[in-house]
Amino acid sequence: MSSKADIFTQHRPRLWGVAYRMLGAKADAEDVLQDAYLRWHSTDSAQVESPEAWLMTATTRLSIDRLRHRKIEREAYFGPWLPEPLSAADTQTPEVAAELDSDVSIAFMAMLEALSPEERAAFILHDIIDDDYADIADALGKSEAACRQMVHRARERVTSRRRRFVVDDATRTRMLQKFICAMATGDRQQIKAVFDENSVHVSDGGGKATAAHRPLHGAERISMLWYAVTRRLSGDFRYSIVRVNGEPGLALFIRGRLFAVTAVETDGEKIHGYYSITNPEKLQGFLAG
Repeated sequence: MSSKADIFTQHRPRLWGVAYRMLGAKADAEDVLQDAYLRWHSTDSAQVESPEAWLMTATTRLSIDRLRHRKIEREAYFGPWLPEPLSAADTQTPEVAAELDSDVSIAFMAMLEALSPEERAAFILHDIIDDDYADIADALGKSEAACRQMVHRARERVTSRRRRFVVDDATRTRMLQKFICAMATGDRQQIKAVFDENSVHVSDGGGKATAAHRPLHGAERISMLWYAVTRRLSGDFRYSIVRVNGEPGLALFIRGRLFAVTAVETDGEKIHGYYSITNPEKLQGFLAG
């Protein structure tokens, strides 16, 4: 018989995937898993019919509790809030990479912020983790009918705001290179040409780093911002293409130091969404390993 530690280790990637999608912060996800493990370690295994279901329920409920607390903090957050980005090092094991293969993009995670903690849990468990409604009802302590309604409401709210483009990594990388080249020219029209006319630019500095205080809409306004950036920095910056939440994204270095990590939504021709994290607390260790 496997030990409790072995059982927890076996399911850990899946549990971490749920906790991160719920909370958008690596440290919070790790804290939830630590609490779940301690509860698992102290429970009577003979009374547990399905260890996986028990662990999923514990992780989900702990995530909901922590998210309720974080929601209060985020209401007072300075400027837009974006999730902590995942680097290639965070997804380097095949098990974790497989669990995060379903949508975990920065844009998608940001949209989940519009949901209540329980709606978010129900939506993640059903539409991403592919649990059935009976298991979700057990995890949330709700009826199956109530869970169906929560998933329906959450799906409507997410899909009404979502722009889904099926773009492979090579195409996304070419789009990022096009943006880098436009920035290198310092020409506002070339920068503007990279963005869709209805594009959105969201930056999260948390009051700790330079960032737009609210989302910018439209290629005109976004290009004016980046044109001003190129003039102010006078070439003292560089971009690298890196993995951000499983997709090609950008790391911006200013005077040799990591300043921002960015993910984009693109159809391969234009950038429709530009999501930049500059809050240094969220960038700690991004390039480690």
